[in-house]
Amino acid sequence: MWNPGDNIALRGIYNRRPWYVQSAVMVHDKPEEVALAILPGAECFAPEGYISGKHGPVGQWDRWDEYIKDNWNLQPYVWHTNRLLILLQPEKYYASFYFWQADTNQFLCYYVNFQLPFRRTEIGFDTFDLELDIVVEPTYKWRWKDVEDYQRGIECGILRKEWTQEIEAAQQEIFARLEKCQYPYDGTWLGWMPDPQWRPPTLPENWDKI
Repeated sequence: MWNPGDNIALRGIYNRRPWYVQSAVMVHDKPEEVALAILPGAECFAPEGYISGKHGPVGQWDRWDEYIKDNWNLQPYVWHTNRLLILLQPEKYYASFYFWQADTNQFLCYYVNFQLPFRRTEIGFDTFDLELDIVVEPTYKWRWKDVEDYQRGIECGILRKEWTQEIEAAQQEIFARLEKCQYPYDGTWLGWMPDPQWRPPTLPENWDKI
């Protein structure tokens, strides 16, 4: 178990290779829930196409093509602008995020990230992003995100049928919680602030080893 303030690596793993790595600060580590903070200045690695494409000036990136060709190349980048709180629960096929604009502390949204259940490692936690997301505004108005990319992942055969079935089952739980404003979408963490002594997290030297 990790202690509050510890720096860990949160990794997406595909075909026994990291394809996305973020450094995070441990908020709490409990059997029923792990809470992580991503702070501006956090050290990260991602495929070059992700940095310059999907979240860069190009605006496009074919994640599935890189998987099929097994040719992604990780590059360093620094997290900026927003502060994230990530809540992970064992065996769940999704994580729940709180997004704030870091400089104003304005709460931007809840965010549901569908992913494989996390696995503990010596340096943090491993999972695999299943691409589909839900963005929930503070008013609880919600929208799907990356639906087309999710469908392409299914068509390519990378997103397995058993995973999509688990996502469908998880959606029922998520929407029931949203409808009733239940945890973690009940504002429990809205007043949370990182410890002022925490510095932007860094990755361990062996972040790329499986």
